[in-house]
Amino acid sequence: MTDRPSNPNALPKYVQISELLIRDIASGRLMDGERLPPEREMAEGLNTSVGTLRKSLAILEQKGMLDRLQGSGNYIRHGADGASVYGMFRLELPEGGGLPRADLLEVAALAKPDSLPDFGTANHGTRIRRLRYLNETIIAIEEIWLDGDAGTVPANALSDSLYHFYQKHLGFWITSAEDRVGVAHVPDWTPDSFTKPAGALTGYIERFSWSDQPKTVEFSRTWFDATRAVYVQRLK
Repeated sequence: MTDRPSNPNALPKYVQISELLIRDIASGRLMDGERLPPEREMAEGLNTSVGTLRKSLAILEQKGMLDRLQGSGNYIRHGADGASVYGMFRLELPEGGGLPRADLLEVAALAKPDSLPDFGTANHGTRIRRLRYLNETIIAIEEIWLDGDAGTVPANALSDSLYHFYQKHLGFWITSAEDRVGVAHVPDWTPDSFTKPAGALTGYIERFSWSDQPKTVEFSRTWFDATRAVYVQRLK
């Protein structure tokens, strides 16, 4: 896990590591009862300090996802409620897991175009375009529209997790979402760094998201490279 350019609004490193481990547990990459490597070895592999790693492991222990046995080591425990900042991010690496990250491409306050489906209560909103990663692998581009009545989105306040931003800065949680998965053509605004050129057919997700209000608060579109990421929905 290498460092990307610093973002003053990024989640703390220890939270990022805990989120990575939570996703690896959910995907089955870390098995129930599996003993983690020694903390110093694990910290080196994650490019962090032992102190930061221990803060990450403490989060998992609090969630009931880790047994820390003095003199024996740290053991994964399945079956707990691993609530995650990225709990609704459904793309994973083909081998499972991966920490979601994002490069911001654009934030713009705009009138909603006629091409958007009906959502929200305002006739305007904020359009956010991002390049998405899992760990350091580029996997997708996305376009998110936040309804204008939900608040404004300054570019300099965004972190990798939009849902964390909504809770921290706008005072609401995304509590439910509906995904529609298929294929679509990559849009003409795609950056050169994405793995698929404009017009190419690729994996596609449309999402309608709700907070605690009856009307949808967010609509998003994601074009993902199906050779680099898979859509996963786990039923419990």
